[in-house]
Amino acid sequence: MKRVAFDPRPDWQGRADALGFTWHHESGERYWDESAAYSFTMTEIEDGLEAPTAELHAMCLDLVNEAVTSERLMGLLDIPEASRDYVADSWRRGAPSLYGRFDFAYDGTGPAKLYEYNADTPTSIFETAVFQWLWLEDRIKDGALPPGADQFNSLHEKLVERFRQIFPQGGFVHFSSDADFVEDRQTVLFLEDLARQAGLDPKFVAIDQIGLNEDGRFVDEDNWLIQAMFKLYPWEQMLRDNYAEPLPSAEVLVLEPAWKSILSNKGILPLLWERHAGHPNLLEAYFEEDAAAGRLGEAYVRKPLFSREGANVSIVEGQSREDGDDQGYDGRAIRQAIHAPPRFDGQHVIVGSWVVGDEPAGITLREDAGRITRNTSRFIPHYIKTPI
Repeated sequence: MKRVAFDPRPDWQGRADALGFTWHHESGERYWDESAAYSFTMTEIEDGLEAPTAELHAMCLDLVNEAVTSERLMGLLDIPEASRDYVADSWRRGAPSLYGRFDFAYDGTGPAKLYEYNADTPTSIFETAVFQWLWLEDRIKDGALPPGADQFNSLHEKLVERFRQIFPQGGFVHFSSDADFVEDRQTVLFLEDLARQAGLDPKFVAIDQIGLNEDGRFVDEDNWLIQAMFKLYPWEQMLRDNYAEPLPSAEVLVLEPAWKSILSNKGILPLLWERHAGHPNLLEAYFEEDAAAGRLGEAYVRKPLFSREGANVSIVEGQSREDGDDQGYDGRAIRQAIHAPPRFDGQHVIVGSWVVGDEPAGITLREDAGRITRNTSRFIPHYIKTPI
């Protein structure tokens, strides 16, 4: 694994805008950064990232299978009591999952270490599946990369196929998000396009325009019945607002399914460690209120159960702290052993490894000068080196 400097394509920003990838800058700073790329060997991809992704995914499913039968685990994960039966029933019914993304510390030498599992909302899915693949094709075409260069990236194809598996008869599916948040709306547009390629008929409804009819069924602003829906809206919020009460009887298939609420919080990290202590891809972790958390001493990473992109995460080293942005995530937290992201050319990098259905499907790389990955951390493309 190496970080390699590249001259950016002169027209990359115009191409991004034309594709709807308009969040390539954040507050004037680059989010998409192709002044460098990471190169991997096939062994690093297959053994170092793909294999652990598949194994950790299976471990997570085993944890869900245990949690849906345990009030204690549901409580530790802060699943609202009123929604626990609904969450458990979604698992028992085999409600399908579309995707997930594990975030790893990985430098190409030692084993990948799991930081967290983004099991619900698909941050960076478009730029992973589309824009970095176009970067690869362009760099091969202009000679910056050799003709045999490849990428660990079957995300686009696997998502289309997964939509076909979930809806084998085709049909009508709603897609929903905050209509005014550009990144979310463009992400959902991308998923709508994938669904269309899979033979489905997608229809968008803004999340705040979803209503309830007299039969207790969800409807859109045109009063069309919502029977299947992809929602870009976190389960920890959905289970705590006005959508929660009608869900069990609303007869709606939701992507991601409700059982993903078990996996989409940091509480799974101490639970995985408890069940697989010493596993090479796990970091030691405990719930903050657990006396065992003292085993980490005065150096640890504190993570709220619910937070995204490093918000309210703190790296504590005795009297010193490095804090993520304050986005108001409070409540219970976990403590995880410190394992700093590897540094290349002065930049810390993490690897996001995607799962579609049950299959590893590609990687995302994010860079930051600090050790905490934030929403401003840069997206860096990658490629697989051609064997000599």
